[in-house]
Amino acid sequence: MIKENPYVVCFGEVLWDIFPEGTRAGGAPFNAAYNVHKMGTDVKMLSRIGNDELGKKLTDQIKGWGLTTEYIQVDNENPTSTVIAKIDEHNEATYDIVNHVAWDYIDFLPEHKELISNAEAFVFGSLSARNPKSKETLLKLIEFAKLKIFDVNFRPPFIDIDLIKELLHKADIVKMNKAEMRQIMEFLSEEYISEDETVTFIQNHFNIKEIVLTKGSKGARYFVGDRNYGFGAVPIKIADTVGSGDAFLSGFISKRIQGKSPEEIMTEAISLGAFITSKSGACPDYEYEEFQKFKN
Repeated sequence: MIKENPYVVCFGEVLWDIFPEGTRAGGAPFNAAYNVHKMGTDVKMLSRIGNDELGKKLTDQIKGWGLTTEYIQVDNENPTSTVIAKIDEHNEATYDIVNHVAWDYIDFLPEHKELISNAEAFVFGSLSARNPKSKETLLKLIEFAKLKIFDVNFRPPFIDIDLIKELLHKADIVKMNKAEMRQIMEFLSEEYISEDETVTFIQNHFNIKEIVLTKGSKGARYFVGDRNYGFGAVPIKIADTVGSGDAFLSGFISKRIQGKSPEEIMTEAISLGAFITSKSGACPDYEYEEFQKFKN
């Protein structure tokens, strides 16, 4: 049964992406939260910003988009996060992620237990747990979640193999791309044979109910138990690929928490990923109707 006011909690980094042409609000879990909100689902971002000018601007930006900042903590010692982003000739982004910033120190608070327990889904990546403080908080929060969605989002040099394995063991749903899938197999000292065999191996090894494998221009696959579904990509003119995977996840979440069919869930995911890729930035300004028109 779907609750009257279902909501999703996204945990981790909120930050400023600094591009050559300007600065934009970002961070993988925040990009996901932004687009989940755009799909008409209530979302709570659980993060931390600095008590500084960049933090105030970020709060204003998030509120301006209609999202709550109630669960975004303010840090008096560590600064608001910034990331230097570079776009190459193939429209792919690389990131220089500054260490020891506010979201590295997210506190676990008593009210979080109820917040997470009542959420339809709890969404997290591994980057947010690169620091022991936020890692400790994340591992506590996971225990209260009824649907744990792990977005494997490797950002070298912040890849902790033991943490990745622990999060895979705890997750109900895992989203990864092909490079991440191969890297997980490497961590396990296993050989990559084929997509099907590899995903089945990871599913069984970590006891994961559902795996979503994204393949860029080759579409995506959805593995549910012993069944799997393949979906082609939507052909578009690429503006940039920043946040396209996060948008894909948002589309997936918005239909998955409604208990829709795999076809409906993945159509929404692939369509939203493509829609955001056709625009500049991870959190472009758009209305739901514009996305619906694009999808149809």
